Amino acid sequence: MQAAWLPPFSPSPLKNMTDRKTLANAVRVLAMDAVQQANSGHPGAPMGMADIAEVLFNDFLTHNPANPNWHNRDRFIMSNGHGSMLPYAALHLSGYDVSMEDIKQFRQLHSKTPGHPEYGYTPGIETTTGPLGQGIANAVGMALAEKILAANYNQPGHDIIDHHTYVFLGDGCLMEGISHEVCSLAGTLGLGKLIAVYDDNNISIDGDVDGWFTDDTVKRFEAYGWQVIADVDGHDAAAVKNALNEAQSDGNRPSLICAKTLIGSGAPNKAGSHDCHGAPLGEAEIEATREALGWSHPAFEIPEAIYQGWDAKAAGAEAEAAWQAQWDAYQKDHPALAQALSRRLAGDLPDDWAEKADVFIAQVVADAPEMASRKASKLALEGLGPQLPELFGGSADLTPSNNTFWSGSTSLNDALLNGDSFDRNYLSYGVREFGMSAIMNGIALHGGFIPYGATFLMFSEYARNALRMAALMKIRTLFVYTHDSIGVGEDGPTHQPVEQLPTLRMIPNMHVWRPCDAVESAVAWRRAIEKTDGPSCLLFTRQGVKHQVRTDAQVANISKGGYVLKDCQGAPELIIIATGSEVGIAKEATDQLQAAGHAVRLVSMPCTETFDAQSGEYKESVLPSSCHNRMAVEAAYGDFWYKYVGLNGRIISQNTFGESAPGGVLFDHFGFTTERLVSEAKDLL
Repeated sequence: MQAAWLPPFSPSPLKNMTDRKTLANAVRVLAMDAVQQANSGHPGAPMGMADIAEVLFNDFLTHNPANPNWHNRDRFIMSNGHGSMLPYAALHLSGYDVSMEDIKQFRQLHSKTPGHPEYGYTPGIETTTGPLGQGIANAVGMALAEKILAANYNQPGHDIIDHHTYVFLGDGCLMEGISHEVCSLAGTLGLGKLIAVYDDNNISIDGDVDGWFTDDTVKRFEAYGWQVIADVDGHDAAAVKNALNEAQSDGNRPSLICAKTLIGSGAPNKAGSHDCHGAPLGEAEIEATREALGWSHPAFEIPEAIYQGWDAKAAGAEAEAAWQAQWDAYQKDHPALAQALSRRLAGDLPDDWAEKADVFIAQVVADAPEMASRKASKLALEGLGPQLPELFGGSADLTPSNNTFWSGSTSLNDALLNGDSFDRNYLSYGVREFGMSAIMNGIALHGGFIPYGATFLMFSEYARNALRMAALMKIRTLFVYTHDSIGVGEDGPTHQPVEQLPTLRMIPNMHVWRPCDAVESAVAWRRAIEKTDGPSCLLFTRQGVKHQVRTDAQVANISKGGYVLKDCQGAPELIIIATGSEVGIAKEATDQLQAAGHAVRLVSMPCTETFDAQSGEYKESVLPSSCHNRMAVEAAYGDFWYKYVGLNGRIISQNTFGESAPGGVLFDHFGFTTERLVSEAKDLL
């Protein structure tokens, strides 16, 4: 169903030909030639889905190659990202800034055409895919973002947010568990502008999937609440076009088009075999394929008539101009909404953000609340959230424990139950940690939102690859984790994280905040919201923590990731570094050691990545190289801390699994006590 603001579609003469194979074959030959030149890659899926891509790009996709970031474009995601030459070929042919030289540089260093689609490398690539199943998860997030943003800002006669999300996926994506999580939720949410095309070729790397994948996919997706369009011939352009029209006609359900295809279609000897899944066809088979396709042109040569048949620049410019006219009218009729939406789509924070955040943090300092840091996290949301309509929160079935639903939260789940508008800002994702995290990535990629979602730190394990993808793409996704140590208590070692914290710190571009009290929690939230070049993890306690007294200068230095919380007279002879709930006992130990006449400095380090990014001068002022006696205290696996304390330093850490007992008992049992810290410090001194 075409949007009202779009001009009528007018295909080129070549697109009206009875045989559209010529256009699709351009994708096939570019895919096989690029893979052959790279001597690496996956030609099978691009060749098998070429006919579907041709129909989608030339008859349905609303996009403008001259402006890949036009917000109201349709999104296209290749979830089976190993087939990356399909989007690269389609983008090149339709007029994006992806040259033939870029195609020739497929899979080469720093090229626009890396082995798997990578967000930020290639104009027109909407997300990084490759780990199977995450592309469809990102697509669910994008479709959800579109639906919520439309409910937020569309007005009668002004459908300024109005686009589809299309995703290609294969057998592997459907086998991955994340596809069950997100597709189930997509059906529940009624994401009618999400259209997935399943490349049902029955082949994966190991061969014919009948030996390990015999699900009834049609019934599965019907059970999810999707519209399923089955038994579509993926090599028949008319059948594909009819299926896409049918998918667009249902605005209340996401659609799955089950397209039967032949992997490596066009290759006379390797089509239909796993031999063409992940390896070059070989020169002999490529020559035979050219002959079979009737393609007489040499490698990397596309006739001008075919470029004209694919060219989307004129239609894209016309579509964006039509939308721009709608936007101009919207700005005139609803100037405040237009200004707010423009700010959100640009990813900018409100003009008075910094001023109001300063006021809130100063109030937290003055109130000096003592509470579990998970409750301090909610306090931060209460203070910062009213400034940010773009905050979209959620939890993986742990909202009461994670404390992520604040007074300004409005439940999307309630809207679903009552048939109300999607103008809401909080989603209970159900027990779907991985799905939630990848959907959040899709929401962030779509634009207009700062998504945050929560679970227990232990269950970050389920979501780990989505965190890695957020970091790889450098997007602003906020992962909230509570119950951050053995302080979880009676639930026992299955719920008590040990190795999770240091391994989160190992993810490049990820900032991990573990605040010690309400003040540090507020600063952590602020810094995570302000960070636009990557994701953040915010870790909070189940148990109560003590408020730490600070000067204004110390409060300001929290944002630097590490700072001197309590100093000594003169040069320190021992530095204690602590994070989170352990700062409290480290402070008590520092007080006792100083009372005994020892020059001990206490450093709170809520975010090591932020501290490491400070100037050498600042880091030296906190951790002077002249002080060799150092001790780190953290209730997590401790080897990470050798980078700060040196090989001769002392680390008080949790290097074994926990036990089932009250949290306070466990802290005593495992030696996180003031007495032990004092004893270890004296041993160092």
